[in-house]
Amino acid sequence: MGLWSFVKGAGKSLFGGGDETASADSLNKEVADLGIDTSGLDIKVDGEKVTVKGGENLSAEDREKVILAVGNVEGVAEVEADLDNEPTFHTVEKGDTLWAIAEKTLGNGARYKEIFEANKPMLKDPDLIYPGQNLRIPG
Repeated sequence: MGLWSFVKGAGKSLFGGGDETASADSLNKEVADLGIDTSGLDIKVDGEKVTVKGGENLSAEDREKVILAVGNVEGVAEVEADLDNEPTFHTVEKGDTLWAIAEKTLGNGARYKEIFEANKPMLKDPDLIYPGQNLRIPG
């Protein structure tokens, strides 16, 4: 199993900014709302840590998207999951743009569209990223 860290205080609030923590049901709904098939997926929450198991029917890309979808939720600090490959994630820092991230990770800022596409449907606009958010970097 791999373990990925996330910024606990950053991310999407599933509860309108309350002090509630994410539940397995709310995280399953978040993933399903993104259009990712959650059948066979087992999401468990233990405090700030989320464990994702199953989902053998998912592609490697969709498995990575599940990790990001649940990790980029406010209150989640770690996601543990089985993956066949080691994905490349980038944590957005203050002042980052997709262009700058593409320059740093892919060697060419003009490749920012590849990062945007790799993070759909979590990203809906290439200009709307925030510090602490984790993004998939395509291989």
